[in-house]
Amino acid sequence: MGMIQWPDAYGRRVLDEVDSTLNEAARIAPGLAGPEWIMAHRQTAARGRRGRAWANPEGNLAATLVLFPQEPPGVAALRSFVASLALYDACVAVCGRSDGFALKWPNDVLLNGGKLAGILLESSGQGPHMGHLAIGIGVNLADAPTPDKVEPGAVPPVSLLSSTGARVDPETFLTFLADAYARHESAFTTYGFEPIRTAWLNRAARLGEVITARTGNSETTGTFETVDAQGNLVLNTSRGRTSIPAADVFF
Repeated sequence: MGMIQWPDAYGRRVLDEVDSTLNEAARIAPGLAGPEWIMAHRQTAARGRRGRAWANPEGNLAATLVLFPQEPPGVAALRSFVASLALYDACVAVCGRSDGFALKWPNDVLLNGGKLAGILLESSGQGPHMGHLAIGIGVNLADAPTPDKVEPGAVPPVSLLSSTGARVDPETFLTFLADAYARHESAFTTYGFEPIRTAWLNRAARLGEVITARTGNSETTGTFETVDAQGNLVLNTSRGRTSIPAADVFF
């Protein structure tokens, strides 16, 4: 791990304890002048997708990036892919190797097939203008939640330490993540989603394989063909190609 600089345009605040970094993001966003990373060593009310509780043992990363996007909400939300790429790069940088890492649609990082990190987007504002976008990120750096903490059929959690032997503290990892995010954000705002989409697909888990996407009570099984220009999952099914804007994916 070489020394890496914190990106100039981004603020940084590290808290000992907070209910959740996403909640803190919503509280401080109105007073911010620009993008800000918030990290907490302990979260007392962390949460994951669809309001699920998120197990957050100490030594893991719990952080949220607050941004003020200029694009329409649908385009701004593509930053989940920007954040996934940044997480992938940060993991590779701290481990010194890329084998075993993959990205799972829409926004998880896998290591040797287990879930290493997750991303949750929340936003404020109405209509065509977004007030702020908060990108919540959890990474199992030191410890993975026990299997009973995850829903049946979900990808089992793994930690960076147990899987690679790489020991990295959350503040150090955050610097690598912020640096990588700033690079991908710059590409996204300059060139749009296409280079992000291409880079993401190059790191995608199960591309070209049969997967199942579940939304509420319905599920679709098909070959994972691509991610389209809107970030939708495209599956080739027995009834033809179908694009899915939001779902939980099962392998």
